[in-house]
Amino acid sequence: MRSDLMKKGVERSPHRSLFKATGLTDEELKRPIIGIANSANEVIPGHIHLNTIVEAVKAGIRMSGGTPLEFSTIGVCDGIAMGHQGMKYSLGSRELIADSIEIMGNAYPFDGLVIVPNCDKIIPGMLMAAARLNIPSIMISGGPMLAGNYKNKSIDLITVFEAIGKYSKKEITEDQLCEIEGCACPGAGSCSGMFTANSMNCLSEVLGMALPYNGTIPAVFADRIRLAKYTGMKIMELVEKDIKPSDILTLDTFKNTIIVDMAFGGSTNTSLHLPAIANEVGIKLGLDYFNELSEKTPHLCNMSPGGSHHIEDLHFAGGIPALINRLRALKTINEDCLTVTGETIGKNVMNANVLNSDVIRPLDNPYHKTGGLAVLYGNLAKNGAVVKKSAVANEMLKHEGPARVFDSEEEALESILSLKIKKGDVIVIRYEGPKGGPGMREMLAPTSAVAGVGLDKDVALITDGRFSGGTRGAAIGHVSPEGADGGLIGLVKDGDIISIDIPQNKLELKVDSQEIEIRRKNWKQPEPKIKKGYMYRYSLNVKSANTGAILE
Repeated sequence: MRSDLMKKGVERSPHRSLFKATGLTDEELKRPIIGIANSANEVIPGHIHLNTIVEAVKAGIRMSGGTPLEFSTIGVCDGIAMGHQGMKYSLGSRELIADSIEIMGNAYPFDGLVIVPNCDKIIPGMLMAAARLNIPSIMISGGPMLAGNYKNKSIDLITVFEAIGKYSKKEITEDQLCEIEGCACPGAGSCSGMFTANSMNCLSEVLGMALPYNGTIPAVFADRIRLAKYTGMKIMELVEKDIKPSDILTLDTFKNTIIVDMAFGGSTNTSLHLPAIANEVGIKLGLDYFNELSEKTPHLCNMSPGGSHHIEDLHFAGGIPALINRLRALKTINEDCLTVTGETIGKNVMNANVLNSDVIRPLDNPYHKTGGLAVLYGNLAKNGAVVKKSAVANEMLKHEGPARVFDSEEEALESILSLKIKKGDVIVIRYEGPKGGPGMREMLAPTSAVAGVGLDKDVALITDGRFSGGTRGAAIGHVSPEGADGGLIGLVKDGDIISIDIPQNKLELKVDSQEIEIRRKNWKQPEPKIKKGYMYRYSLNVKSANTGAILE
């Protein structure tokens, strides 16, 4: 056993003494030691119940003859960090989470690892660490929040963000805003639409790193506790068979994951996190894969924010296994990819049936003929930009309009809420990328404000920052190269015409090359927005968004 390095033999008597100081018995020390990375805290609603999940995991490990040892990680809630300085730290936290688990997994040579995240950057950070450590590993998330209800209509966190815009237009009162605020998030779990957290939780099943239904069983259901117990039991089987992340996370697995992502219309942030996870197993997952596989994949699930369905609806419709089973008919899914069940993904899903064909549409009646995400290229995004096209109104799939340029999210939001943005405008928010932000802030506030003031079918928004999985409208992010790295977005001026053609994957600044060269000669590198501490060091080492914003 790998853990024998810290517990077996006469020379490890001092080590055993320290373990016994924690209350462990000789019998427990003889068993395989399973590390549990728990990101529970009292700040994130998706994580307030994770101690309960972890206790169930421990029960499963003990039932199967192992000894669980729990340790903690940090976690940032993007919703709470949104719109202020805190959001600069969210994406950077992904690397710290991965590094901290790597440290624990090497300082203590566990025989296996269970990762317990639920939200935003915690999920990919933990998956990156599992891939990097390459010891038998499995993930169990805390599960999705149930949708809220307001006046007999399902609502969620995005409803609150968009209500701010309605309040600014005096369409609702402050009391009504407060009522919506109190109803939208009814309890524990990751926010209830197909936002970043739930996109990644669902994709963990396709990656083969979590048991079926990990992505969709609601946080408050007893099924979630039982799944956690099965996860604890399954890690012992993975240890016995020595099935490691490198056996599971192959290029074909990542292609499967992109296909399913396209079918359910996931967050644009998946185009950051999947390449970063792939990088940990030595796979270069370029953005071109997203366009290539999108063209072959119909969009079958219209989840919030683009549609009215929530994760609970997807679960009752058959979950991710039913969606994969439906996609098998396209012959694009590689069914031989191994998963943590010990079986192939094809075998995992073969008996999963779609129970609601409105939530998971038939292949011949999709919501859209191609996948939910698109990568755009052009002089404004030489290395790519990403849009959740499934959440874009048909009127905005092609658009040309004058640029309204802002050097920060705050400047843009103030202008939107002051009703200074007009129909046809293209809002440009720059110097918010991985280096320039630093940290590539997620900008749900301005996109929700655009929707809230009723301009989501008339206005586009382009940024070298990123958007929430809850964003809807013609919101194009991840522009690479970013402004702070000399990208063309840093040279755009108010009034410049920008052309967007999402069906043709094009993003162009309509300014002649001579004028661009004059501007480039006069351009000056912006001052760092943070000049000390972790995020300053991060800004010096982070690579472009098209790489997954990995560190050098």
